[in-house]
Amino acid sequence: QVQLVESGGGLVQAGGSLRLSCAASGLSPRLYAMGWFRQAPGKEREFVAAITRYAVNTVYADSVKGRFTISRDNAESMVFLQMNSLKVEDTAVYYCAADYSSRLSSRSSEYDNWGQGTQVTVSS
Repeated sequence: QVQLVESGGGLVQAGGSLRLSCAASGLSPRLYAMGWFRQAPGKEREFVAAITRYAVNTVYADSVKGRFTISRDNAESMVFLQMNSLKVEDTAVYYCAADYSSRLSSRSSEYDNWGQGTQVTVSS
């Protein structure tokens, strides 16, 4: 059974940094592309970043490009999201997701497994 568990969320001031982690179990990491999505109150879930199976390619939402960095450690079955220069509008629940494919997708419908999410709150 695939399980994704996010951690690292919290409260931070605008301009600060957080590093989110996603621990994956029940899957072979090298078979899955991984992504991060977020959902703010009253809004739909939106794409943040994704990384291919061997970390060769990454893609980011325009809103986080240059501030966020996605990475992975297949040996440890971990995926990370380093978030710098955080803004109030980055406040959301952040979700880790796994896509059993070699593609690099920003579409939530193409991800097979999801974590429960971790709250990130950025104060002004």
